[in-house]
Amino acid sequence: MELITFLIEFVLHIDEHLSTIISQYGTWTYIILFLIVFMETGFVVTPFLPGDSLLFAAGSFAAKGDLNHWTIIGLLIVAAILGDTINYWIGSYVGDRAFSGNIRWLKQDYLQKTQQFYEKHGGKTIILARFVPIIRTFAPFVAGVGTMRYGRFVTYNVVGAIVWVTSFTLLGYYFGNLPFVKNNFELVIFAIIFISFIPPVYEFFKARAEIKAEKAEAEAEA
Repeated sequence: MELITFLIEFVLHIDEHLSTIISQYGTWTYIILFLIVFMETGFVVTPFLPGDSLLFAAGSFAAKGDLNHWTIIGLLIVAAILGDTINYWIGSYVGDRAFSGNIRWLKQDYLQKTQQFYEKHGGKTIILARFVPIIRTFAPFVAGVGTMRYGRFVTYNVVGAIVWVTSFTLLGYYFGNLPFVKNNFELVIFAIIFISFIPPVYEFFKARAEIKAEKAEAEAEA
């Protein structure tokens, strides 16, 4: 519970924490940001790390001159690409054992939701999942477990990383220092998180409705 409380506090006050990191570590901040994005996208055990909110906050600090936005965008695109690549190969190594339930560090609920998202959107999942917390972390892993060829995966991986990192960083760069945003940064971060979770929640309830409809149809035919 303490870890969860800390993570929530860190994400909602990410502007304050990032400010502290920049003041204490200077240029090393780029490496810290790189590692956070790499770990969030590269390991299925770290889906809790901040993604969208971190990019937005980094962009807002770049607008103030504390960071260079092009350096951030370039580095974090590389981090996102490398993270998904590592995750893909881990998934390829684990294979079908991932869905056996025998691997304790794999959350079966997250895997199942990602698999459903994958079946719905196909290869585009690697791009779309960049904008959906948790699924973002599990999508490349599931692609590795499945039958997606690595050559095809690379294209989606690179495009997704470029669109995701660039869009959120530039949103922070151009809007992060507006008076309303600066004075209500917590609410803005909460809104980003809330909006990010709308797609998987929608897919979840839609899937449940479809299952109920299929059951009702089967009972009617019987």
